Amino acid sequence: MNPTGTNSRRQFIITCILAVVILVPSLWGFGTKFIEFIALFRSSSDGVFAISPIMNYLLAGLGFFCLLCWGMAQGMFTDVERPKYTMLQTEHRLDEAQQHHPSIANASDHKLT
Repeated sequence: MNPTGTNSRRQFIITCILAVVILVPSLWGFGTKFIEFIALFRSSSDGVFAISPIMNYLLAGLGFFCLLCWGMAQGMFTDVERPKYTMLQTEHRLDEAQQHHPSIANASDHKLT
């Protein structure tokens, strides 16, 4: 049996369990508060103040959902390790450039301060 496959499967199961444990109570709290605001708005004429939180909840939720969809469409969740290696390669190139041209390193230090 492949130990990498077993580790990957275990990691997937743990991630799913944590998602359920964290997201279900969050969704429950968000949903009940949203329903309370709508009930308050409908029940009395003084409930007009509840329009602002209702709109905030809807717009914030819609914004985060759009960001999630955009990230999925751009493929941001397919290779989460790539940025780490890109950063390390860039840092390595900058270190080499500083060794070959020390004046560039001194100039960049002065620009930061």
